[in-house]
Amino acid sequence: MNKKVTGKKVAILLADGFEQVEMTKPREALDEAGAETKIVSLKPGQIQGMHHADKGDKFDVDLAVADARPEEFDALMIPGGLLNPDALRSNEDALEFARHFFRAGKPVAAICHGPQVLISADLVRGRKMTSWPAIQADMRNAGARWVDQEVVVDNGLVTSRKPDDIPAFNKKMIEEFGEGRHEAMAQTADATLET
Repeated sequence: MNKKVTGKKVAILLADGFEQVEMTKPREALDEAGAETKIVSLKPGQIQGMHHADKGDKFDVDLAVADARPEEFDALMIPGGLLNPDALRSNEDALEFARHFFRAGKPVAAICHGPQVLISADLVRGRKMTSWPAIQADMRNAGARWVDQEVVVDNGLVTSRKPDDIPAFNKKMIEEFGEGRHEAMAQTADATLET
């Protein structure tokens, strides 16, 4: 991976029911590249990972989103799963946490159903993105330009469709996180969130 993220702090925004491999594999890649990753969730304690419809492992939460300070992080990663985005998108603290990264032009990566959080935060309008194919109508209805590609980058926002895309997702995520702030991302967020 050509861009290192040594010393960068990355928030991984999760709730119960996240797709485990979509958190663990990107987190491993970030850790190996030198980043410091923290799990931010709706409540302290532990959260439940999933292997599709089957329960996976439990993971310790580092920070509850209500107590987390997004300005202390350099980048944001949002895994998918069927239940995870639904819980996050129903929580105003989680939505506002995600909005901070866009307003500040900090890079964000979301995979599979993860972009649903960004839909509810009103952050996808006008962006070229991908996601799990079943939510493409939701993405388009929210104003995204949805494409069927393994990884898409749009001004610091990295999206992928599914677990099979994780190698490409990890590569682009680390590149974008390594580049740091994207001025165009902040400008787009300001325009989107003001309307």
